[in-house]
Amino acid sequence: MIYTVTLNPSIDYVVTLADLKLGEVNRLKTSTLFPGGKGINVSRILQQLEIENTALGFVGGFTGGFVEQVLTEDNLKSNFSIIEDNTRINVKLHAREETEINGEGPNITIIEQEDLFQKLERITPNDTVILAGSTPPSLGAGFYEKLIEIIKRKGAQFVIDTTGSDLQKALNDQPVLVKPNHHELAALYDTSFDKLSDIFPYGEQLLKDGAKFALISMAGDGALFFDGQHIYLGKAVAQPVENSVGAGDSMIAGFIGELSKSDDPLSAFKMGLACGSATAYSKDLAKRDMIEQVLAGITIEKLQ
Repeated sequence: MIYTVTLNPSIDYVVTLADLKLGEVNRLKTSTLFPGGKGINVSRILQQLEIENTALGFVGGFTGGFVEQVLTEDNLKSNFSIIEDNTRINVKLHAREETEINGEGPNITIIEQEDLFQKLERITPNDTVILAGSTPPSLGAGFYEKLIEIIKRKGAQFVIDTTGSDLQKALNDQPVLVKPNHHELAALYDTSFDKLSDIFPYGEQLLKDGAKFALISMAGDGALFFDGQHIYLGKAVAQPVENSVGAGDSMIAGFIGELSKSDDPLSAFKMGLACGSATAYSKDLAKRDMIEQVLAGITIEKLQ
């Protein structure tokens, strides 16, 4: 079983308008509500791939109720820990540029935290847990470390998609996959990249520091894959970008979903790139038909 953990889910209120004029009344062209959060995005893409999974995390209030309701209507399995405070609302504004206004997150009590710990105690060595996204300030520093401690003790493997110190510390516990983008990778190792080959030593360093596999996403320039033996560059056929939200989450879902079926890392890279690109070419997270269309045009080149 694959489990996703979203510590700070949201309602994503996605609005579009021709132009944003600050200080004036603006009229929306369209508006849509989606259940948001990186782990939830992973679960939604896994469902498109027909990969069984369960979404874990914290939800509360009428906003959390909406998140649960939509996932249930979409036949997506969840086992959230219910909190008293409200799940946050994030605004995704699409005008001439994309602008995001994200909520900070709810207060989560010690008792509510314990409920999530107990759910993770039920996992087995055959399971994979995907930890993705930001941590609400109320959980304090090092909360991911507590979750990883349980996962490791139960003999399961994990993926972590976060940044900074949380990612650096998690590398010591040997995640099966990490997926920083090239900006996050540069920040992690306090460096900068001027050309593609500059990234290579730092992608390899992620493996030396403990990760089994590493994906480095580079937006329209494709993605790099490090498997410990070779470095690969993957690209999709270019299409107009409709949406950057959730593309990285979709890449993780495609990679782990395919890896769970085929145990073939290169096929997993191809599917991950297809899912990530398909979401970028869609107004919401990608649907199965778009993923298959993009998958047919994926090219992979061995660089080293």
